[in-house]
Parts: sequence; C-alpha cells; structure tokens
Amino acid sequence: MIYHFSEKDLSLKRNFSKTKHLIITRLKEGLIYFYAMKIPFLDKNKIAKLLDYPTLIKRLDEAFRADTMVIPPRHHHDYQSTASGLSSTLLLMPGWEEGGKLGIKIVTVSPDNYRRQLPAIHGIYVLFDAATGAPQMLLDAKELTVRRTAAASALASKYLSRENSETLLMIGTGALAPHLILAHASVRPIKKVIIWGRNQMKVRSLADDISQEKIEVLVTFNLTDSLSKADIISSATLSSKPLVLGEKIIEGQHIDLVGSYKKEMREADNETISKSMIYVDTEAAMEESGDLLIPLQEEVITPGDIMADLFQLCKNRELARKFATDITLFKSVGYALEDLVAAQQIWETYEEG
Repeated sequence: MIYHFSEKDLSLKRNFSKTKHLIITRLKEGLIYFYAMKIPFLDKNKIAKLLDYPTLIKRLDEAFRADTMVIPPRHHHDYQSTASGLSSTLLLMPGWEEGGKLGIKIVTVSPDNYRRQLPAIHGIYVLFDAATGAPQMLLDAKELTVRRTAAASALASKYLSRENSETLLMIGTGALAPHLILAHASVRPIKKVIIWGRNQMKVRSLADDISQEKIEVLVTFNLTDSLSKADIISSATLSSKPLVLGEKIIEGQHIDLVGSYKKEMREADNETISKSMIYVDTEAAMEESGDLLIPLQEEVITPGDIMADLFQLCKNRELARKFATDITLFKSVGYALEDLVAAQQIWETYEEG
C-alpha cells in the first residue's frame, strides 16, 4: 500500500520534530508499510562448520544418480577488466528442484588479481524457496565453490582411483588446494601429500596447514620428477601450458584436472590425455576446457573416447575403473547441481541449529 502525504503533511517538512512525529504516527496507523526481509549471510567460517566432505560427497552421489534437478545452461561472459591483456569472466549458474530449492551463483574470475594481492575468484550464492520464490539465504560463493568442487573430485576419485591410493600430488597452492587434499583423503587412505607450486611461500604455507591433519607432507620444486611418485595427481591451476606430462605418468594413476576452465588453458598435455581413460563432470568440459577441447580439435581423441560423465558414472558402476593398471583422468569445469546440493545441505544443517 502506498500512502500519499497531504499538502498539510508536507508543510511540516521544515519542522523536523513534527515531521518525525507524523511519520511515526502514520506507521503506527498502518498507512505506511515497510517489509524488511531478514536473510542470513553465511561467510566462509560458517559454511566450513556446516559442510563436511563425507556428507556432501554422499549427497552429490545421490543427486547425480537421481538426476531430478533442473540445471539450465550457465552464462559465461568474458570481459576486459584491465590493461594487462588478461580477460576476466562473469559466470551465472542457476539451478532448481521442483518443490524444493532454487539457487543461483554469481561469480567473477580475474586471473590478473595476483598482481593486486587479491583472490582470483569473487562471488555470492543466493538460495530461494522454489515454491514461493522467496530468498532464504546468502552464501559466500568462493567457499561454497571450493568445497563442492573438491567434493565432486573426490566423488569421481571414489569410482576411478585405486582403493589403496596413499600418495597424492597436489599441483597448485590456491584456494582449492587444501580442500582437494582433504576431500580426496576422505575417500582414500591418503598418508602422504606432495605439494608443488610456483610460489615457494604459498607452498610452505599450504604444507604447514595440511601437516596439522596428521598427513605426511612433502614439498617439491621439481614437478616433472614428482609426477611418477603419486597414486593420485590433483591439479588446480590457471596454467595455459601443460603441467602434467604424459611421458612421466605411470600405470595405475588417477589424474584429477580442476583448474583449466577456458579454451586456451591446459594442465595436461596430449600424451596424458591419449594414455588415459577420460571422465568428465558434464559434457561441457569438452567445449569449455582446453584440456579436452584442444586434443579434440587436433584429433588426438574423439568424443567417443569420453568414458562417462558423473551422471552416468554414479548410475552405472560398471563404467568405473576396471583394472589396477588403468590410468584414469577426471576433468571438471563445475556444475550448478553441485552448488545447489551443497547449499541445500548448508540450509538444512543451519535450520537444525
């Protein structure tokens, strides 16, 4: 309802005390209505308390198997943000479940932010009640993203890595790195982690953090020699040049490629791709990431070489690793289903108090 002040009311505008009294009176009389929605915002610390990996991995498994969520194509827009020549990216990722929740993640990715000592990723996730359309919760998108991304990698690892995998090589020291280590360790008996990164201070900082998790941590500055020393290789970088080299990988390994999300980005070379049994989170990985798009364009592989996506893998375990000597590779580019599942878990745990 909209109330229009009379000329008499407006004449009081120069008298602050009388105008204030008038407004209060009108409010009390119900002639002016103001509705303030109290929507909780959960920062990274609150999300960390509500989103444990074993539960999230289980729920992702169930969601991919059930395949009942509606996930429209995500919007992916590149824009020039600085004079450095590097482009930034705006991502809009919606999803909903009928009779349940609806959510959208709004994210910007700015690779040039390292020059400003800022994170590359910023964003927010908005969770709605799908039935009423009412917003219910705001979530720190970065924390949500790193945790659901790590959980998706661990879900794939549960089906693809050898069950006795004990050594993990972590390539990269960004926000995803500690989460990938802990998520993989929640599905496999990881006893040793080898960490490589370009920034020695970040490498040692990550090593210190992980060493508190009762896992042996080694730091390496020779990535090439370290590739053959791990059961699982997880890479989360923004590299445009391959870091995982096919001439160095060995039988039985599982390779988890998370970082490359653009057509010109690569974390693994053609030889790695050609040697591996390839899996993806969704078919979008073949179009969005240089790790698969470039080998496809160069006819190193064909679309038929993709063994399965997460929907198929979770529904049919016959598609999983068959032999201990297989080299398996999982490429992810992110999927809004993962965000929605994680947000639902947070909401339910939050509501339980």
